[in-house]
Amino acid sequence: MSELQSYANISVGQALPEVIQVVDQHMIDAYADASGDINPLHIDPEFAKTTIFGRTIAHGLLTLAFVSRVLSTWNWQGWAYGGELDIAFLGPVYPGDTVRVCGEVDSIFQRDEGVYARCQLVCYCGEKPVVKGFSVCKIN
Repeated sequence: MSELQSYANISVGQALPEVIQVVDQHMIDAYADASGDINPLHIDPEFAKTTIFGRTIAHGLLTLAFVSRVLSTWNWQGWAYGGELDIAFLGPVYPGDTVRVCGEVDSIFQRDEGVYARCQLVCYCGEKPVVKGFSVCKIN
């Protein structure tokens, strides 16, 4: 884990570390157990066949955990102590999909409490974006 980033070490255009994660049904089931979200869309293949997705899908918040891993690796204190997230879910993540999360600093700005970086974030399955948005983390 990195320490709180200093303003001097961050610049607009800087890439955040990427996370690549293969999602499988076991991971989805484990997330359902841990979160208590046992919606059959996530854990019951027979039920999921009857939905518009045609098969089980990962929980959206499971995908967001990969985003959190990127932000924690890049600037864990700035993310953990008051980071903000504004995202949109654009598509499902299926068992067997490989999720790639990438991000980039798009602005640095001052607030009364300090200096912050705004980062664009995208989660891809192949070339298709499935989650897109931004985060704001304190950097000084």
